[in-house]
Amino acid sequence: MEVLWLILFGVVGGVLGGMGMGGGTLLIPLLTIGLHLAQQNSQAINLLAFLPMSIVALIIHFKNHLVRWKIAIPIAIAGVVSSIFGAMLANNINSAELSVWFGIFLIVVGILEIYSLWVFNEKSASQNNANKTQSQNSNHIKFGKNAQIKNKNKVEK
Repeated sequence: MEVLWLILFGVVGGVLGGMGMGGGTLLIPLLTIGLHLAQQNSQAINLLAFLPMSIVALIIHFKNHLVRWKIAIPIAIAGVVSSIFGAMLANNINSAELSVWFGIFLIVVGILEIYSLWVFNEKSASQNNANKTQSQNSNHIKFGKNAQIKNKNKVEK
């Protein structure tokens, strides 16, 4: 039965990871809560599962021209270097404390996501209103120009 859970967790993590939403964000709690693994074990399993999933997802995103190398390369380099520190830190913290810090991390990320969605919707609504106003003004200007051209043609006749 445990193998079925592992497969299900892998599918869920793969779908979310492939979408770029951090499959490990869900996979780690599933492993720690659902299968009662230690936090360090769950994180190590997540990292191992992440490698092939990220390679496949990256190939697809690359083919769809979604990778912006000038942004991605500095982030990747900084991530690789700092991951050494993170792995050493995770190995020196007890599992319960690491779970608490991971939970805090998830809460902060959740709050930031909700906030960014709210801000994005506000900006999107403002942009839509600006576009409508610009479109209405543009139609008015076209009408005005057309009227000027018609009037000019009448005068020339």
